[in-house]
Amino acid sequence: MDRLGISLGYLLVQIFNFAILFVILRAWVYRPILGLLERRRAAIAQGLEDARVAAEARENAEKDAEKILAEAQSRASEVVREATERAEEQAREIIAEAEEEAAERRREALEEAEREKEHILADLRGQVASLAMAAAQKLIGDSLDQQRQRALIDQFFSGVKAGKVTVLEGERITGQSAEVTSALPLTDEEKEAVKSEILAQLGEPATVTFRTDPSILGGLVIRVGDKVLDGSIAGRLEDMRQRLV
Repeated sequence: MDRLGISLGYLLVQIFNFAILFVILRAWVYRPILGLLERRRAAIAQGLEDARVAAEARENAEKDAEKILAEAQSRASEVVREATERAEEQAREIIAEAEEEAAERRREALEEAEREKEHILADLRGQVASLAMAAAQKLIGDSLDQQRQRALIDQFFSGVKAGKVTVLEGERITGQSAEVTSALPLTDEEKEAVKSEILAQLGEPATVTFRTDPSILGGLVIRVGDKVLDGSIAGRLEDMRQRLV
């Protein structure tokens, strides 16, 4: 080694010094640097993990917020729809009640008008009878039997002669209900006579209703289903007119 210019002692000293330096650097520099780098790496990894978790949390929060918002909007729409339906239902009920009340008042007014009409026509019947009797007495004299004259007038208006409904003579009727129209209101006795004779053919479960129509002048018009028995004075006059044409 001397030939190479290398001193063995000096080489050993240098190797020893390098070993000491290596040990010192390893113990006091290299390992702290590696630890620092490892801690730095771990901190960066933890930061990235925290960032990832935060991003996921934010994403989940946004999804939850969107879900909550959608549910809130859906619930709000449902509440608005229910409120609208309730309002519409209440409006329909109010309108229905108003219409029902108006209809009831119209019905009551019509019934009152019908009662007033019946009352006026009943008075009119008595007045017509009195005028007819007065006119007959004027023409024929005081010897006219007033009772007989009253019976003839009653027959004219009621269509009932000797307790029989003249329009039903020789007729057969069937049905569940009958409507009887007279020119002026019938008395209770006349109604009972007409009703009894009609029910004798229709049977007891059937119903009989009465109405007035001054345009038929006198007599009765009885409607049972589609069948009409016209025993009115107006009907008879129309038949006479048709025959003369």
